[in-house]
Amino acid sequence: MMNDVTGSCVVVGGGAAGMMAAITAAGQGVPVTLLEPNERLGKKLNITGKGRCNVTNHADRETLLANVPRNGKFLYSCFSRFDGPAAMAFFEELGVPLKTERGNRVFPVSDRAFDVSAALERRLRALRVTMVRDRAVELVLADGAVAGVAGERGTYPARAVILATGGVSYPATGSTGEGHRMAAAAGHTITPLRGSLVPLREKGNLCARMQGLSLRNVSLRVLEGNKKIYTDFGELVFTHFGVSGPLVLSASAHMRRFDEKEYRLEIDLKPALDEVTLDRRLLSDFEKYANHDFCNALQDLLPQKMIPVVVELSGIPPHQKVHEITREQRRGLLALLKAFPIPVAGPRPVTEAIVTSGGVKISEVNPTTMESKIVKGLYFAGELLDVDAYTGGFNLQIAWATGRAAGMAAAIELQQMN
Repeated sequence: MMNDVTGSCVVVGGGAAGMMAAITAAGQGVPVTLLEPNERLGKKLNITGKGRCNVTNHADRETLLANVPRNGKFLYSCFSRFDGPAAMAFFEELGVPLKTERGNRVFPVSDRAFDVSAALERRLRALRVTMVRDRAVELVLADGAVAGVAGERGTYPARAVILATGGVSYPATGSTGEGHRMAAAAGHTITPLRGSLVPLREKGNLCARMQGLSLRNVSLRVLEGNKKIYTDFGELVFTHFGVSGPLVLSASAHMRRFDEKEYRLEIDLKPALDEVTLDRRLLSDFEKYANHDFCNALQDLLPQKMIPVVVELSGIPPHQKVHEITREQRRGLLALLKAFPIPVAGPRPVTEAIVTSGGVKISEVNPTTMESKIVKGLYFAGELLDVDAYTGGFNLQIAWATGRAAGMAAAIELQQMN
């Protein structure tokens, strides 16, 4: 298929950032072609938030920036023009009613991610965006500027190209690093790619022995060396390799120096009880099971799968009678229940991450327009860029804000050319 409108814009990638970029540019009256190899647009968008889609965070610019630990300042301009409330207004206008939950997380009232992608697709059709099922292979360049995109099925001439191909997490959704390869071929630096919001591997096999066990309503601390750098409350799950679940994914975004630092997780198994109250609870249980072996005295306190591991870490002999347990031993057990340790070996592979950390080097991109400083007419949006955020809708907000900035800037540039 050949697009012969040389004054048009080609958007590569039909995910969150790409759809927003295409809608914005087309909304300014520019002819837009959207290239997406998947059968459906928004494939990754449809699985975010466990299929509910955490659309954005009801937050102003400063709060958004505070939740972008990697190169947040780069987003100052686009967040100034399109913050959380602006994104909410955009989706409400598209006919997607929204609700705000804990932590100012914003979801569709329907709890269906598909409703978000469907509304975006309806808008693309209403704006007569040409949607082509094709995989981009390389950028067509001429005299230091873009001239189009070569795909597997055709060539698409254009004076503006917006790369929005995503990172390298969830490769099954089409995020395979093609955008990074094309950007690098055009002269851009790609910073090392790794996972953020990713499960964690343990040192040892304590977690593996509790595989499949979920803990709810626990508190998690992250220690970098001996310094506490993060704490949160919620749910996690033990796996064959270590730990996963919402608490762990959030915590992983704060663990960014595995090459030079040691990390440890500590789980407060009873966060609702302070040490004095928990000690009273232990004394009560010990009185109840006074003539039992220690290993058979914790079933009222802990999940069955966890008991052998806690017994081992406590240092109390499993068959010691409960009435023989000393005050010092009990104090050690108490400390263990309030700070169950998991030494972290490192993150799981980037392919298992929710988002990619690393990407197109931001010093080579104009932060106001998202245009390349190296290639005229080339723009970037979304996860392809070397920016990433914590959980809570912040990464999708990056996609919306950068997509909108790139689409607007490309449209203005094209209109000035014509």
